[in-house]
Amino acid sequence: MVRLSEAEWKVMMLLWQKAPMTMMQITGYFKETTGWSKHTVMTFLRRMEEKKAIHHEEGEKAKLYYPDLGREEAVLQETEEFLEKVFDGRMGLMLNTMVEKKALSQEEITQMYEILRKAEEESQRKEG
Repeated sequence: MVRLSEAEWKVMMLLWQKAPMTMMQITGYFKETTGWSKHTVMTFLRRMEEKKAIHHEEGEKAKLYYPDLGREEAVLQETEEFLEKVFDGRMGLMLNTMVEKKALSQEEITQMYEILRKAEEESQRKEG
């Protein structure tokens, strides 16, 4: 399991959208919004490589960074960790809390119905 810091998540989101990127391209992207320096970005990239979340290849002039961790895999890991930490691993408790607090839009409710319908079909297919 790869654990990413909030800053590393920002880098991953960028790489998922625009890979490959150089360290200077990444720094340029975040400089205005975060104030990260080249050295800060270098530290994040080194740490993320150690975690096996990303890798680099030698480009003509600079290293090119690519994500190794898939977006869906990362989101699933983060979701499972969150549920375990906050709701003792019980998704039903989380959904019930969101319903009680009226925290779900009609679009989100529709998406959940679709997800649950697909899960039910998959479950029936496995059983049958």
